[in-house]
Amino acid sequence: MRSLLIILFFILYTSQGYSEVDDWSSYGKDSGGGHYSKATEITPENVKNLKKVWTHRSGDYHKGLNWTEDVTPNSSQQTSFQATPLLVNETLYYCTPYNRVFALDPATGEEKWIFDPKVEKEGKALMHCRGVGSWIDSEKVESDKCYHRIITGTIDAELFSIDGKTGELCKDFGDDGLVDLRSGLGDHNPAFYYSVSPPAIIGDLVIVGGGIPDNVSTSVPGGVVRAYDIRTGELVWYWDPIPPGQEPVIDDLGNQLYQRGTTNVWSIISTDPELNLVYLPTGNTAADNYGGHRNGSDYYSSSVVALNASTGEVVWHFQTVHHDIWDYDVPSQPTFYDIKKDGKIIKALAQTTKMGLVFLLNRETGEPIFPIEERDVPQGAVDGDYVTKTQPFPSKPAPLTPTYLDPEDVFGFTPWDKGYCKKAAEDYRNEGLYTPPSIEGSVHYPSAIGGANWGGPAIDASRNILIANTMNLSSTIVMIPRSDCDKALKDLARDSVQSRFSALQQNEGTPYCTIRAFGFMSPLGVPCTKPPWGNLTAIDLDTGEHLWQIPLGTSKDLAPFPFWWIKGAPNIGGPTVTASGLTFIAATSDYYLRAFNTLTGEELAKFRLPTGGHATPMTYKNKNGKQFVVIAAGGHWAVGSPASDHLIAYALPD
Repeated sequence: MRSLLIILFFILYTSQGYSEVDDWSSYGKDSGGGHYSKATEITPENVKNLKKVWTHRSGDYHKGLNWTEDVTPNSSQQTSFQATPLLVNETLYYCTPYNRVFALDPATGEEKWIFDPKVEKEGKALMHCRGVGSWIDSEKVESDKCYHRIITGTIDAELFSIDGKTGELCKDFGDDGLVDLRSGLGDHNPAFYYSVSPPAIIGDLVIVGGGIPDNVSTSVPGGVVRAYDIRTGELVWYWDPIPPGQEPVIDDLGNQLYQRGTTNVWSIISTDPELNLVYLPTGNTAADNYGGHRNGSDYYSSSVVALNASTGEVVWHFQTVHHDIWDYDVPSQPTFYDIKKDGKIIKALAQTTKMGLVFLLNRETGEPIFPIEERDVPQGAVDGDYVTKTQPFPSKPAPLTPTYLDPEDVFGFTPWDKGYCKKAAEDYRNEGLYTPPSIEGSVHYPSAIGGANWGGPAIDASRNILIANTMNLSSTIVMIPRSDCDKALKDLARDSVQSRFSALQQNEGTPYCTIRAFGFMSPLGVPCTKPPWGNLTAIDLDTGEHLWQIPLGTSKDLAPFPFWWIKGAPNIGGPTVTASGLTFIAATSDYYLRAFNTLTGEELAKFRLPTGGHATPMTYKNKNGKQFVVIAAGGHWAVGSPASDHLIAYALPD
């Protein structure tokens, strides 16, 4: 009888402990994303009472340039603080744009330890880190060294294993705690391969991809995905994304080399331990806006790819864009949910995309939850390239963003700049989504930064509601014949406006370089698309229907006074949801963290930040049951918000 009581007490205690602490142990809260917390202390009724309780500053940032000054990624570009912290064993862990890792007291923000990988900052572009991985060794006890490991990658393409208690390297991992991810990639510019998204973990394996800069060359490092033993750092398997039946590249010594220029996995990977599957959101194959040389090498480009976690073999893959020459790589974590259909529970995933389309798939088989149709798209690529006749479109949900820039419906603050946008929209090739890049110039709508981007969706598991933030921006692409690529941008651009907001990108190894504008802008620096420039949308995952869509943010901090009244702002980051029915999101170019009612979209509260919070917030309860909401506010070059290093925690007053 006493044994039974002890067992019952243990079950009750551990279940209460879980609900009290509710660790945030992966970037997306769970290994399949979702950003969903069971915490309920903060409610729609009291959220307006949140107060800032602590701020941590690392000092790891530099101001640099933003896209209103220079849209070309370079070593002087400002940092971007994109991290979502983890909470494990009553400690908060996060990484900075310089890849330093901090361990904090979650109640006070006080530092427990700091790990510095001493990355080389010079010559690097886009200094950032989105998060770290966490793993508990079931073969050790809590007092052992490296019982809890923090795994983190760097802009230098190195993978570190850190003792979660002390911040010291786990020397049994790789070479004294370090694995060199450059191994097997061949000689390359150090700035052309990096690891800044959090590593994924399944069982005793750590899974990592790598990022590649856009529109550089066809010979950039390959996009291999690798699985390492999480204790020893030994390579267990690799997936080189070459088409089935294609022979791998072998060097003169008979060693396997990872093929160059293949599709890469720069965003967040998901894992499902029950199905023993790893889910990859793949980018596009080099060079981004021209694919005449690929010869089928983009077979896995812009796809969701499911791998067997034990072997790395492909189980299924679904391609969201055929022969992607628009830089429409899959930008966000494949996000898990369950749905009941025909009396059966289906394990599913939601994939948001830069096109503003959401693909809902069976995560066991890759089959669509709702029909996906192949529809005709604009034709006529540049000489040497091609476009496919059709592209996949989900029947449900409806697109999250518009897909055609009507010249009669452009925007401007004055008749002068609106007139410029109207004429430009008429002069460019402008046939809607998937208008091919062209020599005369093409409108790219949505732009290559979204639609949706890496922040990904949140899914309220108790209500089966998906929340996603998107941008309503267009951009332009002009293909320049190689013979003219040594000319200055000002000589190649159509006008001074295009020159100001564009970059000349070389695409070495192809017949063309490109002039690419990240935003299709008026002479006053205002998007030519009609507001709102950013939205927040809720989708009922059971029916596939939109529940609501609202403008997200305002033009405050983006436009000068008195033009603060525009609703819907450019945004980069993601949402988090709670069981109490709240959606938290910053992300916008105005400096606020906002709280919304998940069921209705009503804005319930907003909290002023020192700069843009271009990260995904997280929330947790400490050992005393007090709930905190944490957001990284560090700006982002692409939306013009200045760099900083604020990690800010909010809670209800005691």
